[in-house]
Amino acid sequence: MRTATVIAPAMTALLALAAAPGVGQDATSDPRLPEASQRLQQYLRIDTTNPPGNESEAVAFFADIFEREGIAYETVEPAPGRGSIWARLEGGPEPGIILLHHIDVVPADPRFWKHDPMSGTYENGYLNGRGALDTKGLGIMHLEAFLALARSGAALERDVIFLATADEEAGGRHGAGWIVQNRPDLLEGAGLVLNEGGSGRVLGNRVVFSVEVTQKVPMWLRLNAVGPAGHGSSPTTRSAVTDLIEALERLRQDPFAPRIVPAVGDFFRDLAELESAAAELADPEGLIAEPDRLAALHRTNPSLHALTRNTCAVTRLQASSKINVVPPAATAELDCRLLPDQEPRAFIRELRKRLDQPSISIEVLLSFKAAISSTDTDLYRAIEAVTARRFPGSTVMPAVTAGFTDSHFFRDLGIVAYGFSPAVIPGSDQGGIHGNNERISVQNVERGWRTMLDLLETIAVAPEQRPTSALGATPTAGGQH
Repeated sequence: MRTATVIAPAMTALLALAAAPGVGQDATSDPRLPEASQRLQQYLRIDTTNPPGNESEAVAFFADIFEREGIAYETVEPAPGRGSIWARLEGGPEPGIILLHHIDVVPADPRFWKHDPMSGTYENGYLNGRGALDTKGLGIMHLEAFLALARSGAALERDVIFLATADEEAGGRHGAGWIVQNRPDLLEGAGLVLNEGGSGRVLGNRVVFSVEVTQKVPMWLRLNAVGPAGHGSSPTTRSAVTDLIEALERLRQDPFAPRIVPAVGDFFRDLAELESAAAELADPEGLIAEPDRLAALHRTNPSLHALTRNTCAVTRLQASSKINVVPPAATAELDCRLLPDQEPRAFIRELRKRLDQPSISIEVLLSFKAAISSTDTDLYRAIEAVTARRFPGSTVMPAVTAGFTDSHFFRDLGIVAYGFSPAVIPGSDQGGIHGNNERISVQNVERGWRTMLDLLETIAVAPEQRPTSALGATPTAGGQH
């Protein structure tokens, strides 16, 4: 394989920083941690909060590792500080597999965390920090498996590509979206993607791995209301603000009609078989036909309820800049998520009718196309085989997610993309994703990257060079969580 390094000029200074203690390579990493977990601790300490992102500092962290390993890589930086990094292990003619994760993280308010969210604090077997689950932990699992595969020197039947991107949390315009549009050469020969969107959890006494195969489609909207302006001491009968409030209240009181698309129906029925508490999901059509039952699902499990209908969440409001001025304009921003078969223009027409306010215009800020990845692939079967070996008695199920990931960029190109993580996340920790006190256990990190390596060996290494575990024997590592 090639070992020459290609790096964007803007990254040179950051690469130099990566070699300095405290930047990408923290000299104070906890010595009790294994190497992979030490790397995750370092990664968590790089502040890549989006906005502004600052992903290029983390790119320098990865670049330094690839330099020391002699692995060729390339970086891109569509805007200052908004870096992504790519490295490829070259193999045979089978479609290449991309190990994808995003570098950026959402903001975290330290006032509501037990530990500083950028500290990577190790405590009671856990690494704490923003990005531990979304998705720096997964990125380190990818990295360690990628490095171990490179060190093995095994002949590969397909290319294996490590890809860490910027800006996913804001839609991917400076990350995966930019790469797909401007650097398609980096994806040449790729036919498979492993990304975020699925993970393991314990249902009863069984580990269940969900593999995300499709997702609701984001449509971010801005409602622009206009009306008469004036002094706050003499309110008029109507204004931009009151028109907007009334329209939003109509939308709140009249949600979109529920319906079950095939992928969601299959997902619900699978959940009902695996978990006694989910028995009501066995008949999805019957569930949505009874408003009281559907309302109860909304109260107890908003994520599953969101899969039964198009949704819009009001997330931002803006009006006057002064308390005593009735403004001539007011805006509301909506995070709408559409079922995979929803036609976007028809949705806008229905939304306009529900708002029922001529003074309000609708501006589309972000919109993607829907796509689904088939489970009839060698990669899906490899996920089933590897998780069965490493987590005896476990189950794999295709899943639909109410959120969105960068996978849609690749599905649009006809590339099979799965959301899969080998981590088994307790329910008590899942709220840390975009919430407070995000953390991941060291056990998950260390077992996770070895499971990921097993998966790569199963799907990418020539049969005659695969380790015994990748040929079907149950390894000694692994077991139940």
